[in-house]
Amino acid sequence: MKNKILTYLFIFAVLLLIFQYVNSKNIIDKYEADIVKVKAKVSEHEATIKQLEEQNFELSYFSIDRNEDAYSYFEALGYNTEELVPAIIEGLYDMNDYEGDDHPIVPYVSTTDSKMLINNVRVMNHKWIVANFTDGALWGEIFLTYSIDENSNLSYKLVEYFLYPKLN
Repeated sequence: MKNKILTYLFIFAVLLLIFQYVNSKNIIDKYEADIVKVKAKVSEHEATIKQLEEQNFELSYFSIDRNEDAYSYFEALGYNTEELVPAIIEGLYDMNDYEGDDHPIVPYVSTTDSKMLINNVRVMNHKWIVANFTDGALWGEIFLTYSIDENSNLSYKLVEYFLYPKLN
């Protein structure tokens, strides 16, 4: 009788070990499949990130942030570029606060009840700026030059401009 109990216990233990082995193998196989899927997604995302970084580099080519010569120009004149570039941009945005119909730098009058406003500004280098403007119905772009006099006063000069045609 004692032999039979030990035989049953042995068989039960062997069956339990087989069950544990099969169950563990299935879990490990599932984890390995999940790891392969995650690695594929990570690889895909890394490729996308690399492509976006290259695209960002190309898009920011004409920007003062990537132009060491422009920074060197300002530093040679004794300006702090970390404060100067935001001041140049703010100077244009401050022009949005004007009285009357004529914007100080935008050569077009609004066709709506709102004013012409400068929306986005890109300082390209130590001399040039590109900006866009709109009144809500019409929009366009302007090309400016800027200079800083010996009293550190900024002055802007409109060089070129255009207004996109209104599409109906």
